[in-house]
Amino acid sequence: MLVLAIGDIIGKPGRQAVKELLPGLKKQRSIDFVIANGENVAGGIGLTPDTAEELLEAGVDVITSGNHIWAQKDIIPCLDSKMPVLRPLNYPPGVPGRGYLMLKNIVVVNLIGRTFIGNFDCPFRAMDELLDKLTKELKIIIIDFHAEATSEKVALGRYLDGRVSAVLGTHTHVGTIDSQLLPKGTAYVTDIGMTGPDNSIIGDDIDSVLERFMTMIPNRLTVGKGSVTFNAILVDVDKATGMATGIERICREVS
Repeated sequence: MLVLAIGDIIGKPGRQAVKELLPGLKKQRSIDFVIANGENVAGGIGLTPDTAEELLEAGVDVITSGNHIWAQKDIIPCLDSKMPVLRPLNYPPGVPGRGYLMLKNIVVVNLIGRTFIGNFDCPFRAMDELLDKLTKELKIIIIDFHAEATSEKVALGRYLDGRVSAVLGTHTHVGTIDSQLLPKGTAYVTDIGMTGPDNSIIGDDIDSVLERFMTMIPNRLTVGKGSVTFNAILVDVDKATGMATGIERICREVS
């Protein structure tokens, strides 16, 4: 079973790259299932129903998110609908939406970190509770861990090694070189990276980001322009055991 996870998709350039590359990539590599982090697809922050539909029509099966899922208010009613969009599992009880979804016998889980990012429930304990609920027949479990701190991501990967198929980091938009199979069979990477403009600061216009750093005055950030890099991770999972047998970084340039 081949599962592709696409890193944080940034604005219209990122959406167009997914539409251009994903159908051919799925056919070329015989990919069975696609997850994409979509919390930055609507003008660089948040997700709307229309931009979510764009990703789903391009071949994405499940859209994950993170701390920006609430930025566009019209997506909130969709979080409790049949649309396969997740918000982090470890938000407090009573929050709209769901943190995991089963589709095609694959469980996709969205978690958010706590270090340098916000006050959320414990992602480690949230996963313990979820794994206790899931039936043993559900072997393939893929986690998008949306977190800032490298140490927190590595710690969750080690904590869940042998209990889930993959722990794949998002949020920092900078792809890491540590894609690996952990000792007990879980595929891991600290950050998938972003699908967005190269000539940018993590997807945003360079001048507007520099202005914010230099003045410390909040200003509106816009999506960068120019060529786009498509960053993703491909995980090969054994259907019988749910453990990963391979992990590969995929990086494609789109002019």
